[in-house]
Amino acid sequence: MKILLTGVTGYIAKRLLPVLIENKHQVVCCVRDKNRFFYNKDFEPYITVIEVDFLKKETLTHIPADIDVAFYLIHSMSTEHGDFENMEKVCANNFKAIISDTTARQVIYLGGISNSDHLSKHLKSRQNVASILATGSYALTTLKAGIIVGSGSGSFEIIRDLVEKLPVMVTPKWLKTKCQPIAIRNVIEFLVGVIGKPETYDKSYDIAGPDILTYKEMLLHYARIRGLKRRILIVPVMTPKLSSYWLYFVTSTSYPLARNLVNSMKVEVIAQPNNLRELLAVALLDYDTSIRLAFEKIEQNNVLSSWKDAQTSAILNSGMSTLLEVPVFGCFRDIRTAKLKKPEVALARIWAIGGQTGWYYGNWLWKIRGFMDQLAGGVGMRRGRKSTIDLYAGDALDFWRVLVADKEAKRLLLYAEMKLPGEAWLEFKINEQDQLIQTATFRPLGISGRLYWYSVLPFHGFIFSGMIQRIANPDKI
Repeated sequence: MKILLTGVTGYIAKRLLPVLIENKHQVVCCVRDKNRFFYNKDFEPYITVIEVDFLKKETLTHIPADIDVAFYLIHSMSTEHGDFENMEKVCANNFKAIISDTTARQVIYLGGISNSDHLSKHLKSRQNVASILATGSYALTTLKAGIIVGSGSGSFEIIRDLVEKLPVMVTPKWLKTKCQPIAIRNVIEFLVGVIGKPETYDKSYDIAGPDILTYKEMLLHYARIRGLKRRILIVPVMTPKLSSYWLYFVTSTSYPLARNLVNSMKVEVIAQPNNLRELLAVALLDYDTSIRLAFEKIEQNNVLSSWKDAQTSAILNSGMSTLLEVPVFGCFRDIRTAKLKKPEVALARIWAIGGQTGWYYGNWLWKIRGFMDQLAGGVGMRRGRKSTIDLYAGDALDFWRVLVADKEAKRLLLYAEMKLPGEAWLEFKINEQDQLIQTATFRPLGISGRLYWYSVLPFHGFIFSGMIQRIANPDKI
């Protein structure tokens, strides 16, 4: 089949794509920015990549007419700018219009379980999207999930942050809310299983795992599996705003996403029974098994996708391609070089930088800078990295975004997503003479940008000097 896949750089679609290709489907991948989409070269015979933005009708002409099935996996809950409800409405209407002009027989939409009488803004928006998509000329199959548990999923990483960091948690009362989590493996099985199945056309199904748990129970189950003793105290006085800030500062989520999650977590997310599991012969995984499988992937450095990679500040909205050429004029630069005795070792250290490895020198200063960024509403240092050994264009790396990760050319280029009065790039490159060239570039915005550069200049002096020396000469550490 020829399948149109949207949301390709998102958490779900990155997991779905390899399975579609394994099943020999031809996949048309819709991305806003090709530079943020990395894929296995073995996929090339099976995929076509097109740049489209469903907020902009004029870009949708690239969508081919001869498709059989389309996946709608787009959402805007974590956006920092604009009204995500309106954005999701515009995207859904534009998608419906263009797909109705194709040969697509089926659209598959992944939404959220919404059986409560009092829905959050996020769940109401998902419900509205389903209603819009249902009016197209194709058959719509809607799958509705609650908490999705898997390596790199937002829910899993938030639970992980809370339990790993806090021996005692003073928590809001929404931790008593019940939900029905589902393993990412089961979500993918359901998504693939309904492809081209007439029995599922124009129907909606709640998909969920076998366990109904409160959020408190989910945290304690995780702690038990990890062998950690944790105490959770629930207080009734924590407002939604305080709860959002609590999540924002303790976990790696952004504040807009934390706010929307808190509003959703006040709503019980319990699935209505249906026959889809029997129809597709899906063996549901319980919550504890889902947690263990997630850690297997993490320990094997085999996390295929992470919700953090999909979190992007507004500075990347114009596309990564506009940032690939590092400016020279009107910029401040810190350039350092070091001769390498073992270039292959230095390259491996460059590829391992950030996250748990750290930045090789002055890590406490990097953490302070990350905390200051977080106070200003930025991403901070909480995102870490998806893998300890691999980097690809589009990956999040602490408060940087990977623009170029070319091991053959021995070049890594990062762009700062922290709050800054200007723009910043950090580049590592090993030349043919086995020299490591480390370049920090800052393009200031007005007087405040220039004052910022001079205020941090003394710290750059020993941070950047120490960093390049520890990359170039690890034996001397």
